[in-house]
Amino acid sequence: MATPHVLIVDDSCVDRLVASRVLQSRNIKVTVVEGPKEALKFLAMEHDVNLILTDYCMPEMTGYDLLVEVKNSPKISHLPVVIMCTDDVPARIKKCLDGGAKGYIIKPIKVIDVPSLLHYI
Repeated sequence: MATPHVLIVDDSCVDRLVASRVLQSRNIKVTVVEGPKEALKFLAMEHDVNLILTDYCMPEMTGYDLLVEVKNSPKISHLPVVIMCTDDVPARIKKCLDGGAKGYIIKPIKVIDVPSLLHYI
């Protein structure tokens, strides 16, 4: 398999840095953006992304909103989306998984989470 490319969407610069460092330590190509609108613009131009890793709690649009946009877009609906959040809220997790998310990770992401992420690609 070619080097996987993960798009990280998070409004927190610390969380973006942690997630990108963890993934890069496993030789994964990473692109980081600050929010769902930037992610959708990037995805409209970029076609080698294999996975979207998005924060749930962001201003303007949530990670769930991004998930819905991705799943409703014929061009990118095939992309797996994994939601990250600091909160372990069962109803939110169920909503995200029912909405098409492949997984839900409690932040901060750890190296131990990477194999399950790669499994979704």
